[in-house]
Amino acid sequence: MSMKFEIGFSKSARLSGGLAILLKTVDEKEAAGAAEVDPDAVIAKAARIAKFKGKSLATLDIIAPQGSPVDRILVLGLGDGATMTAYDWLKAGGAAAAKIRGAEKVAVFLDVPGLDVSGKGAADFALGMEMNAYTFDTYKTTKKDDDDQKAPARPVKVTIVTEAATEAKRASANTQAVAEGVIMARTLVNEPANVLGPVEFAAKAKELEKLGVEVEILTEREMKKLGMGALLGVAQGSVRPPRLAIMQWKGGKPKDRPVAFVGKGVVFDSGGISIKPGAGMEDMKGDMGGAAAVTGVMHVLATRKAKANVIGIIGLVENMPDGNAQRPGDIVTSMSGQTIEIINTDAEGRLVLCDALWYCNDRFKPQAMINLATLTGAVMVALGSHHAGLFSNDDALAGQLTVAGAVTQERVWRLPLGKEYDKMIDSKFADMKNTGGRYAGSITAAQFLKRFVKDTPWAHLDIAGTAMGSPTDEINQSWASGFGVRLLDEFVRANYEN
Repeated sequence: MSMKFEIGFSKSARLSGGLAILLKTVDEKEAAGAAEVDPDAVIAKAARIAKFKGKSLATLDIIAPQGSPVDRILVLGLGDGATMTAYDWLKAGGAAAAKIRGAEKVAVFLDVPGLDVSGKGAADFALGMEMNAYTFDTYKTTKKDDDDQKAPARPVKVTIVTEAATEAKRASANTQAVAEGVIMARTLVNEPANVLGPVEFAAKAKELEKLGVEVEILTEREMKKLGMGALLGVAQGSVRPPRLAIMQWKGGKPKDRPVAFVGKGVVFDSGGISIKPGAGMEDMKGDMGGAAAVTGVMHVLATRKAKANVIGIIGLVENMPDGNAQRPGDIVTSMSGQTIEIINTDAEGRLVLCDALWYCNDRFKPQAMINLATLTGAVMVALGSHHAGLFSNDDALAGQLTVAGAVTQERVWRLPLGKEYDKMIDSKFADMKNTGGRYAGSITAAQFLKRFVKDTPWAHLDIAGTAMGSPTDEINQSWASGFGVRLLDEFVRANYEN
């Protein structure tokens, strides 16, 4: 079960049992010498024996000596504390959370001589703890007998002790919103497709109304009236009807045009008639990672009452190989009026997005549009699992996203667009075809989407390698990472809030 934390901040703590976590910084130039961690001789001796020098995220776990007010002492290294970033504090919190198993109460002492601990840093440490603690085990009915693997029945009470406690309490209102949004996105991606279909996903989006988000759900009938032939073509092979969810957060000035996020929400992608190989197909329940990120960030913005106008639109479909499914060679008409020859029914995400992008642009006239999608395996060949692919028609927008990625470490890497690539999706029979073939697959997918955004500043984030199955780390132990939530929240905070 997921470990739950009840985190508070205080300028002091009265200890009686439980776990005490101490921090240690190190000057790397002096790292060769043994470092005394604490005046207490037992801790200093343990550090010497373990050759613990306070390097970043290294830990020293000690059973407290008799007479100590606590049961365990954990010393966590920060490396060169003078260079601590927001992401470093996140990782430190995650590393601490990973060592808490079995404790019922914890005191974390953040203040270290020579280390400037801000309220924001303390709040980020707490955020890292919550993000590390998340696991998805909703459907497990048996548990391991090992008590260390069981989550406690009650939340672990954590007191973060720092002189910046007052500021940390204020900052934690924002970071708690981020934690909730990331966990929401992770859970949506982790849910099995038989539980989370288009209708069920739309209902999850509708729940954001409790936070003040205006939510509309378009049905298949309404999308037919709008002429969304591309999106509906993907859905026609499934018995589960499609949905388009439109979420509006109006936290800015009424006159301000919104920024818009559009997410691909293919709740399960079999590939359709161009069916995928069986090996690994179970992972295609996560082909709605873009829609999950958009829903998660809308939760964050509403919870922290962001002073910006933001639109979130998610196209929700299932791609199945039914007798009614679209075929390679079919030609569909998008909402824009442009026609598309279907070359491969497994290149379906761009068909969902093109109608959603056109609808968004036509109705809301946003300042900028950013779409997120687990779109191509090709981007994983290019970038692996540590960067999302970034494509954009606007240098300023691309720069803003790159900076937000550097701050949050949800990193993006810009890839090219160009007329030469655009020619690769020209069709003999229609205005375009839905795939340009094997080469430059992530680029031709972006070129396809570019045809549906007009002159609006736009960016496409291909998150196929980062949203699911990416390497676990200090702040994520889940198959689904929630990638994009923190990135877009930082992007709005830095560029669009009044």
